[in-house]
Amino acid sequence: MVSKTLAAPDVSAVRLRGISKRFGAVQANRAVDLSVARASVHGLIGENGAGKSTLMAILYGYYQADEGHIEIDGQRVHIGNAHQAIAQGIGMVHQHFMLVETLSCLDNVMLGAEGGFFLGAARRRVRAQLQQLMRDTGLQVRLDERVADLPVGELQRLEILKALYRGARILILDEPTAVLTPQETDQLFTVLRGLRERGTTIVLITHKLREVMALCDTVTVMRAGEVVKTCAIGETSAEDLAQSMVGRRVNLARPAEPASEPGPVVLQAQGLSLRNSAGVAVLKDVSLSLHAGEIVGVAGVSGNGQSELLAVLAGMQAPQSGALMLGPQRFEAAQWLNPAQARQLKLAHVPEDRHHHGMVLPFPAWESVALGYHQQAQYRAAPWGLGLHQERLRAQTAQMMEQFDVRPRQVALGSSKFSGGNQQKLILAREIHQAPTVLLVGQPTRGVDIGAIEFIHDQLRRLRASGCAVLLVSSELDEILALSDRVLVMNAGRITGELALAQCNETSLGLLMTAQPEHPHQERAEA
Repeated sequence: MVSKTLAAPDVSAVRLRGISKRFGAVQANRAVDLSVARASVHGLIGENGAGKSTLMAILYGYYQADEGHIEIDGQRVHIGNAHQAIAQGIGMVHQHFMLVETLSCLDNVMLGAEGGFFLGAARRRVRAQLQQLMRDTGLQVRLDERVADLPVGELQRLEILKALYRGARILILDEPTAVLTPQETDQLFTVLRGLRERGTTIVLITHKLREVMALCDTVTVMRAGEVVKTCAIGETSAEDLAQSMVGRRVNLARPAEPASEPGPVVLQAQGLSLRNSAGVAVLKDVSLSLHAGEIVGVAGVSGNGQSELLAVLAGMQAPQSGALMLGPQRFEAAQWLNPAQARQLKLAHVPEDRHHHGMVLPFPAWESVALGYHQQAQYRAAPWGLGLHQERLRAQTAQMMEQFDVRPRQVALGSSKFSGGNQQKLILAREIHQAPTVLLVGQPTRGVDIGAIEFIHDQLRRLRASGCAVLLVSSELDEILALSDRVLVMNAGRITGELALAQCNETSLGLLMTAQPEHPHQERAEA
């Protein structure tokens, strides 16, 4: 009797074989092989521009590979567009949500899947199905609320719910925690673990290595468009993954620095109060000062006034009351600072939302570098100063790209074509190039890879050493602790504490972030 050896069954939900993709001179993917096991969480990591999002966009049908093919559940398939991907049971949740803000959550889920002309019946059917899905998955969403009125964590849950409603068995998440608070991240991970237990296959694109180690079963590292490492999570560490991503050791720890005395006050705000368009108080009697040669961190759970504080100090929004001293000038609420005046007074601003406030996405890189500073004489074309001096701007942009390691080094490439981390470096290059006296920077490393984080931190420390005052808003406590000389904590529109670095740890900051007094500074802030 001849014994037969049976082949092991294929347990892969997804196999990508030999995937290559080029955009002009840029080779985004090069002969990529990737296998994702069924009912697992597979991490996909790499530097900005490593080719992760392009690879997943090919799987979802946004792009077509130049070479290679896709297998779903062991069968070779052609995915020519997102509709075909959905038909194969693939769903994708993008870093920037694909939602219509003026519609309700229910209508966003229905959009494109109404199933007929009678919307009333369709709404009842979809509502019942979504309510069952929410019970099964724990993805709680207020179905009748407008998208524009919801916090970002709920929008994230809505996007996942929308994909599951469309039958997704394979779920691609692109930087899902980039805009979430730590609490929202914990809630999301609880949901994702539940989905895995129910048989959903999840591909997680992220830069946050601690999250990879906490959630994923397997991880693949990409560098320069190629796979350089795939292994089980139990066989690696965050340090090894970081080195695989950038090809060298990465150190994000606070360097040993000699103590230095801060210089004179260069910005002072007194009693800033602001109500939003709905009449809700978002800043409540906020006062602070910045000294030359220091980094002041602002910690707090997202949505507690940090964004509004940056907007007011940058001149993008006027408070109802309060005053601001910036250099030699004083501004009152009735005649507030505007962004043009801020730049003249050497106040630079790296906004939290780089897409809406940091650049114009259709502009080429060299125009984004001029944005906000285009009235300066050095950028104006001779002889009458009409238009921009393109040759000078292109040369300067090339120099900035080299200095800040912006990839690819193409000054004419549209700003939207750069990865998020390279867009961030381009904005930082523009603002730091002006040698500011004050830099306001919001979420400087949101959606940025670990190598770029190290670089951005180094640039902020260099700026401080040059005598600039830096106000840093970040939702990452590790970042606050790594960079700041002192820390302000915001909760519900107030400064609830001010701590020297020696007093700071995650516990003390966390207590102040949730308005549990631990330090006498809180009484001063609440007074």
